[in-house]
Amino acid sequence: MALRLSTLFLRTLREDPADAEVDSHRLLLRAGYIRRAAPGIYTWLPLGLRVLRKVEAIVREEMDAIGAQEVHFPALLPREPYETTNRWQEYGDNLFRLQDRKGADYLLAPTHEEMFTLLVKDLYSSYKDLPLSLYQIQNKYRDEARPRAGLLRGREFIMKDSYSFDMDDAGLDASYMAHRAAYVRIFERLGLEIIPVTATAGAMGGSKSEEFLHPMAVGEDTFVRSPGGYAANVEAVTTVVPAEIDFSNAPAAQVLDTPDTATIATLVAAANQHAPRAEGEWTAADTLKNVVLAVDLPTGERQIVVVGLPGDRDVDLKRIEANISVHLPVGGEVGVEAAGEADLKKNELLVKGYIGPGLSLDAAVLGAEASTKLLYLVDPRVVSGTTWITGANEEGKHVFGLVAGRDFTWDGTVEAAQVREGDPAPDGSGPLEAARGIEMGHIFALGTKYAESLGLKVLDKNGKLSVVTMGSYGIGVTRAVAALAESNHDDKGLIWPAQVAPADVHVVAVGRGEEIFEAAAQLTADLEAKGLDVIYDDRPKVSPGVKFGDAELIGVPTILAVGRGLVDGVVEIKNRATGVAENVPVAEAVQYILDQQ
Repeated sequence: MALRLSTLFLRTLREDPADAEVDSHRLLLRAGYIRRAAPGIYTWLPLGLRVLRKVEAIVREEMDAIGAQEVHFPALLPREPYETTNRWQEYGDNLFRLQDRKGADYLLAPTHEEMFTLLVKDLYSSYKDLPLSLYQIQNKYRDEARPRAGLLRGREFIMKDSYSFDMDDAGLDASYMAHRAAYVRIFERLGLEIIPVTATAGAMGGSKSEEFLHPMAVGEDTFVRSPGGYAANVEAVTTVVPAEIDFSNAPAAQVLDTPDTATIATLVAAANQHAPRAEGEWTAADTLKNVVLAVDLPTGERQIVVVGLPGDRDVDLKRIEANISVHLPVGGEVGVEAAGEADLKKNELLVKGYIGPGLSLDAAVLGAEASTKLLYLVDPRVVSGTTWITGANEEGKHVFGLVAGRDFTWDGTVEAAQVREGDPAPDGSGPLEAARGIEMGHIFALGTKYAESLGLKVLDKNGKLSVVTMGSYGIGVTRAVAALAESNHDDKGLIWPAQVAPADVHVVAVGRGEEIFEAAAQLTADLEAKGLDVIYDDRPKVSPGVKFGDAELIGVPTILAVGRGLVDGVVEIKNRATGVAENVPVAEAVQYILDQQ
């Protein structure tokens, strides 16, 4: 049955909505695919659901093709499984929590690792039952602090999440590669350019992780790639570590007066003026700046961390967030920000602008009154034997010639600095270039993290209980709709790829004569008889300009206009993507369109 615009639940908008930030958000609202229900929450209208279901169908077909089986979990889940894996606390404010009338705690699922694990534990007990892959297409809920960009960053969204269950790492590798290949096929069929990049596992854990990014200027993820094929999310880029330097003959460090040098620029200027060196001018790269950060832990505590890095580099908070967990007392997602004045006041020996590496290493120096323990981490470029100008932990003073490994040590290294264009790729494949992208999918080799926490064990071939190893694989289904809209539009509206378009043909009756509407209705019926989906604009007393404007805004691949040319026995058929229009005899119109499919 054709969708008739005279009865279709649809209202297009002539003007851009005030809250629409990106093209996909703007056009999906204007064309009547979605409507805003609340910040980060959207209602799907008939046209939007048609596109969404076609995306889901492609995902299902490829998941079924690798032998994965579909299940469906509730979105409302009990607290206990997430308490067992510590994620009730680790998710922090991102988790929607609620209670039933009896006071029992529940959550709206942000993801379903625990439930998949417990389901397999409930039903399977032998190695003979494995390998196994299960998936679902389900609503997820995350309390984003700043939902933005329409469907690209919402509080409720639809995701395909799947999980593999194997007896050993070899089995996990096979399941991982099967899912990876399925993802490549899914995005090829959707018509989305995708770059698989190395990623950090983050709070999910596991030994291996990759993101599937769609290159786009409005993307929230920055990734880098090299001429030789290296590609990684910036959070996962590993710094090329310089060789250690023999410092046995290095001169002793000395403290010099450097008044009014609380910034790297003023410090470098003072160094060149008051302590010039024969081998060339001092630069920011010769300085070690120590940045004080506040880390908000999932437990609600706030930990102060000092990070030392070369003065010519800026801190990348997202890189630190992704990599700092191994140095913290608790796991899970953390928030990192520059320490504020209140944080600094709690640690009086932190002299703003003149902080050095020494004091944060000795807890005794801080005194019993210190409210938080300081952790000192350094950028990987800070290796034994490197020599620095850095703060002396005293107002107006800096240390010159402070040697790493001789004069100070550290608690660990962390990828802290921004990745820059031209930095060397860690695999030696050339200089890096940066780009922006939207994360469309993410796959993890989880290992035994969740199976161990929840007791998922099966009997192996020797009759002994063995912990199952798992993989986790997600695709943002609603995000795919947004990415397709973001990549396929012009200044007139959407241009859907045929495989996800809400219809194949948009028939427009342009004019007032009954013969025009009769011919348009007959062509609609003929197209449907050939198996095509049709939108028919049968609205009376609507101007041709409005009808053509709506057709171009809605973005169906082919527009068939029945109008004044009917007296000459022709109709106009327009390719929405190319803009090319041709007059075709009425009797040949259906076959002409079929030939273009």
